[in-house]
Amino acid sequence: MLQRPQGALDNIYLNSPSTGEAVPLSTFVKWTREPTNFLSINHRSMYPSVTLSFNLAPGAAIQNAEAHIGAPATLIGNFQGNARAFQALLGSEPYLVAAAIIVIYIILGVLYESYVHPLTILSTLPSAGLGALVTLMLFGYDFGLIVLIGIILLIGIVKKNGIMLVDFAIEAQRSRGLAPASTIREACLLRSRPIMMTTMAPLLGGIPLMLRAGTGAEIRQPLGYAIVGGLILSQALTLYTTPIVFLSGLPKSALGQTEKDRHRRSTAGQPLTTEVFTERPSQPITANAQSRCAPARCAGQEARRR
Repeated sequence: MLQRPQGALDNIYLNSPSTGEAVPLSTFVKWTREPTNFLSINHRSMYPSVTLSFNLAPGAAIQNAEAHIGAPATLIGNFQGNARAFQALLGSEPYLVAAAIIVIYIILGVLYESYVHPLTILSTLPSAGLGALVTLMLFGYDFGLIVLIGIILLIGIVKKNGIMLVDFAIEAQRSRGLAPASTIREACLLRSRPIMMTTMAPLLGGIPLMLRAGTGAEIRQPLGYAIVGGLILSQALTLYTTPIVFLSGLPKSALGQTEKDRHRRSTAGQPLTTEVFTERPSQPITANAQSRCAPARCAGQEARRR
């Protein structure tokens, strides 16, 4: 192509991104044979490279913008600078959340000495995460670094609801010998008010973050929506899902126990005490029995006869 005359550029057409019409390449490319003072070609990984700077439109995500470029398969592109660091951070988010959940499970397992009760407490986390994601989707926000901070905050806030219920149920079983169904029901009745109080405090604190005001409000708003949405859905479902997971994780033998059965089993190993009672003879004392009285008593009776 370089051996052809200068008019060869007029025979190459490109589609305009704005109008969609075919535009000759000579419109924005010029041909010259004059030598240049500086000639350099940037390479990256042994391939010629070109660096393009861009800004995202309001409300647009990097992944969606990259998909709409329509680059051919032979063109290899990757992010550099801050965009690459942010992409690497987003790629490690699932591992970070999974590591936090595993650490919480280990700590709760050591605390309650059980493999099942930590799962009961962690069962409150899916509802909080689902509420946060649904709220972000409804209001048009993407999952970013600030939202990840809100999810980690929700893990700590929502987890205490399950701890309050499970701790009360276990203590009632050990101290009063109640059945599992009775203990978890009583826990939901008595611990619903503390759970409501501790949930409303961060929920009301997250409402000001949702209001767009001041510098940097666009960063705080996703955090507020994630916290408020996660807490609302978690509060609505915790008192229903936690008892189900608590009872489903127990063995069937424990579910069939009643208060009398547990009392009978608790007293089965105690020693039995017996009392022996002697009954008085119901027949009247005969003459033979009267003749066998004490000597002093018999002497007194003869004296009264005289």
